[in-house]
Amino acid sequence: MTHSDRILMGPGPCNPYPEVIEAFTRPVLGHLDPEFIPLLDEINDRLRAVWRTENLLTFPVSATGSAGMEAAFVNFVEPGDTVVIGVNGVFGTRMCDVAARCGAEVIAVEEEWGRAIDPQRLLDAHTDPKIIALVHAETSTGVRNDIAPLGAGKGDALLLVDCVTSLGGIPMLADDWQVDIAYSGTQKCLGVPPGLSPLTVSERALERLVERPQSWYLDLNMIRNYVTGEGARAYHHTAPISMLYGLHAGLGAVLDEGLENAWARHQACGDALHAGLPELGFELWAQEGHRLPELTTVTLPEGLDDAAGRRALLERYGIEVGGGLGPVAGKVWRIGCMGHTARLRNVAMLLGALGELVSDLRATN
Repeated sequence: MTHSDRILMGPGPCNPYPEVIEAFTRPVLGHLDPEFIPLLDEINDRLRAVWRTENLLTFPVSATGSAGMEAAFVNFVEPGDTVVIGVNGVFGTRMCDVAARCGAEVIAVEEEWGRAIDPQRLLDAHTDPKIIALVHAETSTGVRNDIAPLGAGKGDALLLVDCVTSLGGIPMLADDWQVDIAYSGTQKCLGVPPGLSPLTVSERALERLVERPQSWYLDLNMIRNYVTGEGARAYHHTAPISMLYGLHAGLGAVLDEGLENAWARHQACGDALHAGLPELGFELWAQEGHRLPELTTVTLPEGLDDAAGRRALLERYGIEVGGGLGPVAGKVWRIGCMGHTARLRNVAMLLGALGELVSDLRATN
């Protein structure tokens, strides 16, 4: 079985939209070509539509989601700033690391892996933090954390949100929820290969930009003057043209479908998985009421080996799923159903393959 035949249902890259594959075949345009500027402007407009925001500073960082995370912190955190961060998985922990490297006094509000964080605990953690930060869709656990209450109660703090696994898959209403800084990745629900990190920054946050961040490459001061109308467009770096073609096409596919329809498609696939997996002996692991439709976490039936089961899925059926991380490594599977992969036919194929694996397991025991 060739790589092109695989159904990517892990927590990493999903199968790209056909429009994206076609976009990658386009001739490469020079990043200084005058035709490139309108393309980039249209990408930014499409990102605003998907973020549900009017933020002027909305663009794709030329690197993967972790660079978006670093850009979000390094531009707004100075030594001694208090930053409250929710931690209920790998990526909340990574937020703490990045903020600490900026010199922040980090207050980690921890919750058991697999459970959502009560927003009030974050609001009560400090009387006057510089930033309150949280992962919207925790990729390591399949848990959705609530964002809207944080925006309503944040006071003078900036609200920073990781949307790597949520943007395009579940409702993310940046302006309505008063999100100040948010970043995502292209390889999840946007249906584009990894390589860019969409970032959006509110006008309120722009007023608090660090004057000289510890990163040259990620310094937003270099581009803010253009987007706010205070200066000319600056030549900052060589843009990854083909990746931008792909993002333009992926965003177009989502918006042509209709953002609400894309959310509904992801939800339908998640509902089908959540209904079908327990019938095969897999137990849903993430907290009920906070389970992501685009990333389902399950514990394994007794006797099914983690690595051997995932290897059999890949080699026999061409279906890739992900294993657990940290304290649940070897105990939990993370099943992604994102972007173009989020189709009921793929859910049916996965459930059928798992049914055969479980049947074979029971026959040998």
